[in-house]
Amino acid sequence: MFFALWPSAEVADRLADMAGKAVARFGGRATRRETIHLTLAFLGEVPESRLPELCAVADGVQGQSFTMSLDRLGFWRHNHLLWAGSQAPVASLGELVSCLRNALANAGFTVDAEQQGFVPHVTLVRKIPASAGLLENQQFASFESLAWRADRFVLVRSSLSPSGSEYLILREFFMS
Repeated sequence: MFFALWPSAEVADRLADMAGKAVARFGGRATRRETIHLTLAFLGEVPESRLPELCAVADGVQGQSFTMSLDRLGFWRHNHLLWAGSQAPVASLGELVSCLRNALANAGFTVDAEQQGFVPHVTLVRKIPASAGLLENQQFASFESLAWRADRFVLVRSSLSPSGSEYLILREFFMS
């Protein structure tokens, strides 16, 4: 289970196109268009019996709608991952993540410890081969900035299938 921002169809199409172009250039495995998202809090396994409680916690989070500019590509060598993000921090996004994670912790849910230093990003390509020669935190040629309007966040169930992770949106939570 995880909470995420889910893009509009237009934003997902543009990000999927960027991922396809990056795979053609560097190799790796592009994130499928239907699974593109920005993770806010990863919970791991949550028993079905706790879903109502989990939704009640998220209902209590008062986030403000915002627009985020995706205007930067980065690479993390340690996990061979190409991502899109924003050069300028978005205060409303940081506040949403902080409020959500605090509310989850106060309700006894465990948020993935690796996410303590939140870096907002959208994974575009996984498993880029070392032979691509990309460097950690490498900056790439600029691309046309992409505006992502966030007015809701979602609770997602992830399950593995032969084609990779399958995501099912369980519930939407709207921001003011």
